Amino acid sequence: MDEAVKKQIAEAIETHKKMVAELQINGIETVIAAAEAITKTLKQNGRVYICGNGGSAADAQHIAGELVGRFTRERIGLPAVALSTDTSVITGIANDYGYEKVFSRQVEALVRQGDLLWAISTSGASANVIAAAELAKKKGACVLAFTGRKDSKLEQIADICFCANDRTTARSQEIGQLAYHIICDLVEQNFCK
Repeated sequence: MDEAVKKQIAEAIETHKKMVAELQINGIETVIAAAEAITKTLKQNGRVYICGNGGSAADAQHIAGELVGRFTRERIGLPAVALSTDTSVITGIANDYGYEKVFSRQVEALVRQGDLLWAISTSGASANVIAAAELAKKKGACVLAFTGRKDSKLEQIADICFCANDRTTARSQEIGQLAYHIICDLVEQNFCK
């Protein structure tokens, strides 16, 4: 077990080193563009909606918590909603329409022109996340995607896409978490007292 723990830590360190190298090539602009798009949305009285499945659903809730609450500084609460949190809505939609509509039905009801949908899918191919992103775009919302695989369907739909581009889901999620913490920090700087 000792070796398994050390291996996981070593892989995480290498993943973060890889992220630094990737960011220097093309990722810094993407992270800044994401923060700017969120800031613009919020300053124009828009809202941020976040969706994803499994671990990505947890990330959606984490991001919403950082924006509504705070990341590291005192500031006003920022309107952000994780679409993975209302079990009555999710189970009702899944039962009546199918699980592939659990996010798009919420986008239909909630998202307006000028809002931002932050769509998270490690594979970039989650049918329900793609359906939500497609509908958000049609409604005039900005679509920010977080994926773990290059050239995915979700990346093609998105206005801005941060791609972790790692072969393992766990490493992609770790890269994504670091990126969204940086984004939350950049956004927060624009709303401090």
